[in-house]
Amino acid sequence: MGVLKNQNAFITGGGSGIGLACAKAFAADGANVLIMGRSEEKLEKAAIELQGVPGAGTINIFSGSVADEKDVEAAVAIASMGGSLDIAVANAGTGGLSPIMATDSASWDEIMQTNLNGTFYTVKHAGRAMAKSGGGAICAISSIAGIRTHRFMAPYCVSKAGIDMLVKNSADELGSVNIRVNSVCPGLVDTELAAGLINTEEVLNDYLDCMPIRRHGVVDDICNSVRFLCGPESSWITGVVLSVDGGHHLRRGPNVEPFSRALFGDDITEGRFT
Repeated sequence: MGVLKNQNAFITGGGSGIGLACAKAFAADGANVLIMGRSEEKLEKAAIELQGVPGAGTINIFSGSVADEKDVEAAVAIASMGGSLDIAVANAGTGGLSPIMATDSASWDEIMQTNLNGTFYTVKHAGRAMAKSGGGAICAISSIAGIRTHRFMAPYCVSKAGIDMLVKNSADELGSVNIRVNSVCPGLVDTELAAGLINTEEVLNDYLDCMPIRRHGVVDDICNSVRFLCGPESSWITGVVLSVDGGHHLRRGPNVEPFSRALFGDDITEGRFT
């Protein structure tokens, strides 16, 4: 269709999963795409896939960490070398189970630095580039875990809840320079990060019990929403936290206790420390 032809898009965590799916969606509409990630090997494989998308613009990669502000700044500079940055997706993230009383500060910091700080750096530097060229659209990837409690996943939940408030504040501030900022909150999606949850049958079934539309998501469920929020179709939408979760946000948080017991044992899961 070429709706995004000659536009420049920047995607963190673009080497696989939701990030790569978003990159393919933008490329299919003609955008030039730069994907950022920590694994150069993954990025190179992803770039080959993106170059094969009919109608794709220029494809570039940047190997670095979103937890390092200088890496994000450098990647944004490359993504906007054509004169503008039109789209940015803050997708890179990490997580996992981490019972509160068993979480050390290093583990807490790693999740915050990647998920929350990485999103902040993306919004900050993409926003600066967009402001110079007349505006743009930023979309962050949050989570159902930022909306509903997930026992034994507090660091991840807190980081994702922080992203949603960052998005709202950013939308309020940056609207004056024609930058829209939104977030998509996926439910349980079949990705590498969620594999442990999906592969634990008892946990998966409990997740499904929380969803009116009783299935886990796939990456296209998420990238289609991101593409909409970053495209011209949503030009009057900003500050939105969009749940794409089969309706999970309408119900309770999932019970991941069986997964916690398998990983940490009964004592830690039940809060018994000596």
